[in-house]
Amino acid sequence: MEHTQTLPDRPWRTAAVVASGIAVLELAALVVLAVGAIAKPVAREAHRVAVERTLAPVVRPKPEPAAKDATAKPVALPRAETSVIVLNGNGVAGAAADVGARVKGLGYVLGAVGNAPRTNYARTLVMYRPGREAEARRLARDLHVRVVAPLDGLTPAQLLGAHVALVLGAR
Repeated sequence: MEHTQTLPDRPWRTAAVVASGIAVLELAALVVLAVGAIAKPVAREAHRVAVERTLAPVVRPKPEPAAKDATAKPVALPRAETSVIVLNGNGVAGAAADVGARVKGLGYVLGAVGNAPRTNYARTLVMYRPGREAEARRLARDLHVRVVAPLDGLTPAQLLGAHVALVLGAR
């Protein structure tokens, strides 16, 4: 005996597949909208944090021109091209920022402001990298600082590209 089997009509399957397809499209649209709404503020915040974390631009000293005469005295850079890093060596909060503003007001390039490796300097002093004694002496004259010396206790790398360092002491 032969039996013919007929499949029952199931329209709910077709409706479920169509509804699932529409739900997938809606989900994709919501994901695109969410990414678009979140990406711009997140990018702005990331940029703002990156700028805040940057202390100061690294100032690279200009290459020294070859000396024509070994006895010729080097010419000091103008104030507008002389980079100064101001370090607080006396432990008084805000002292380096205050003096940094004064240095900038005199026309120098303010490289960075921060704390010295130690906070027990008795006197304020100007230290200079090799070949920058003239700039250091001019800065000391401008700020009425009596002590000018080559780098002592600081490395050229710690100057962050600055020509001279002003270390604030107790006096």
